Order: sequence, then structure tokens, then C-alpha cells
Amino acid sequence: MRHDDPRLPTAPGFWRSPLRGTWFTSVLGLVLLVGITVLFVTGLLSYAAYNPDLAPVNDQTPDKGVLGFYLFSWPTDPYWLYRVTQGLHVTLGIALVPVLLAKLWSVVPKLFTLPPARSPAHALERISLLLLVGGGLFEFTTGVLNVQLDYLFPGSFYPLHFYGAWVFFAAFLAHAALKTPAALRAVRGRRPDEGDLAAPRPDPPTVSRRGALRFVGGAALLLLVTTAGQSIGGVWRRTALLAPHGGADPGSGPNGFQINKTAAYAGIDANESGEEAWRLVITGRDGRTVRLSRAQLLRLPLHSAALPIACVEGWSTADQWWRGVRLRDLAALVGHDGDPPDVLVESLQRRGAFRRAALRANQVADPRSLLALQVNGEDLSPDHGYPARVIVPAAPGVLNTKWVARMTFGDL
Repeated sequence: MRHDDPRLPTAPGFWRSPLRGTWFTSVLGLVLLVGITVLFVTGLLSYAAYNPDLAPVNDQTPDKGVLGFYLFSWPTDPYWLYRVTQGLHVTLGIALVPVLLAKLWSVVPKLFTLPPARSPAHALERISLLLLVGGGLFEFTTGVLNVQLDYLFPGSFYPLHFYGAWVFFAAFLAHAALKTPAALRAVRGRRPDEGDLAAPRPDPPTVSRRGALRFVGGAALLLLVTTAGQSIGGVWRRTALLAPHGGADPGSGPNGFQINKTAAYAGIDANESGEEAWRLVITGRDGRTVRLSRAQLLRLPLHSAALPIACVEGWSTADQWWRGVRLRDLAALVGHDGDPPDVLVESLQRRGAFRRAALRANQVADPRSLLALQVNGEDLSPDHGYPARVIVPAAPGVLNTKWVARMTFGDL
């Protein structure tokens, strides 16, 4: 068959939809221009929140090189910072899926245009387009799978999503620089411009282009409504039908709020975490070491803080009332009076990521940063970290280590 045979996708006559056109594609492109920029910025903030340049245990992308140029010490104020930025990142990413698919559908004839390269400049444009389309599908797919806890992709989510984001966004910026002026002109035009995206022999229309845009917007709104509740919490969590943590909070009572890893999943042995056997080992300046039972911790000055838990998958809890010993007071027990240093926190957890995590000095020094022993007026349940867990304002959930066994204060 010849490439211009109307039965082949390489032929212009193969594509018959009357919806395709410059105006339709431009509207979708401008929505993605804003949305993907927000996704990229909030994604970089999420990565910075892990403090990857603080210690190797926090760094899931040790070969990032110059891509870590922007990293900064993650703050503890406002205390809801990670909850909002990561909730926005995940919720917006899911809501934009219909827009992305519609945009790719609107330009799919371009992917089959022959010859594939008319000149070196055209070849570079086609390569950037492949990176843009492939990168976009890769980033959205891995992100959605991570939210759904379906790790079907090879390797760890963190480096795949991180490096993929830089490749995709570089192609996205190049494409935006070339196409945004034309897209703005097309949208501002009084009459929709057909352009070279329009079918040369379109089928009769069954819906207008504005109607198609309303359909795409409705699909995005539906995904937004059925996802956002996982970040809002409370009764709204029941509306998060598409989120794995979007159902009713587990159990009831003071410990009846969202759980990520259960004690059984983490391999916590009740004999190790029991009152008689468990001791918190704290090491500090010049190797000074203190071992404290839970009863001894309860006799230290206790403080309370109302803080949420926010996870990389986008879900978060409402503020819970935590009570325990301030991290800076524990640092003082091993010789770090005044300004406390960084700390390495180790868990009884036997399997899974982040069995160890590092916190910066500013996080240790915050008076709301606690080694929590109780929540909402009751002892922690095993699934919430009994006998003790860390809770730090604005930190990702994985840095709020549960089943704490050892804390080492000092330069990491």
C-alpha cells in the first residue's frame, strides 16, 4: 500500500473527526501549559521535602547531580505545607488526565506524518515531540499507579518519576516556547481557525468543539471530585472513590484515622515493642548514650501539638492531637543543649522503605516536633507506631518514623 492510501493512518484522509483543529488543540494546550507547570513545581517541592541532600538514607536519587541545584532546607512552617503542595500535585495530576488524553488525540495525525523528517530542524522537532508525548504518558501513568499503590513499573518510583519529570518538562518547555504564541492567537481569534490539524474530508459533526471541551472539562471535574477528598480529610474522604486511602477512616476512637503501613506489614514483633522489652536508645555528643523505657519517657516533660500526616500518594489526615517528648529535649539529654543538631531516626520496621530517616536541625528544634507517645488522648495503637513515633510539622509522612528504636543526634 502507498502511504497516502486512505486506509492507512499516514494518509490525511484516514483522520475524519470534525473536532480536530487549531482552536480545539490550542485551548487544551493552554490548560496543560498552566497545569503541568504547577505539577512540575509542586513535584520539585515534594522532592525537596524529603531533604535528599541531608543524608544518604533520605536520598532516593543519589546520581541526580546538577538536577538538585535548587534543593533547600525544608521548613516547618506553615505546618500544613506538605499537605497542601502534595495534595495539589496528586489531585491536579489526576484531574488533568482527560485533558492530556484529549490533547494527544487532537494531534495524533501529526505523529503519523510522512516523511518523518524533512530536514534536520524538522527531525529535531519530531524527536522533541516524541519525548513530549512519551514523557507525558510516562509521568502521568507512573504517578497514577503510585497513587493506586500498583507498582507495575520496573525499579523504584522515586528515580523513575524524578528523572522522567526533567526529561518531560524540558521537552514541554521547548514545545511551549514554539507553540504558545500561535495557540494564543488561535484562541483569541473571532472564528475558530481550522489549521493543518483539521481533517481534509471530515465526517458530519455530532457534537461541537465547545461541546467536546465541556465533555473533557466535565471528566476532569469528576476526577477532581472523586479524588480531592483524600487530601481534605474528614467526611470528605468518603468522596475520594478513586483513591486507595479515600474510604472511611479505619476503626474508630482516638486512633481511628488513616494508616499507611500497618505493624503487621512492617514486621513489628510485639515482643520487641512491648513495655518490658522496648528501650529507646539515644546517642549524642561524644558517643553519650541514654536508654529510656516508655515509662521513663512518660515521666519526662510532655508537650502536645496538633499536626496532620501527609503522604506522597496525596492523602492526608486532619490535624490530630499528639502528645510526647520534644525532640530537642531528647537531644539535650545527650549533650546537645541550645541549638540541637540533625538526627538519624531508626525504626523497628523490618521491611519496606524508610526504615531509617534523617531530620534537619530546624525540624528537631521546632517545639512541635515530638517523639509522640499518645494521640488524641490515648496511647498510640500498634499501627500508628506504638510504643513511640516521630511527628514533625510539614514533613512527608515517611519521615514521621513509626516504631522508633534509636535516635542518633549529630552531623549526618
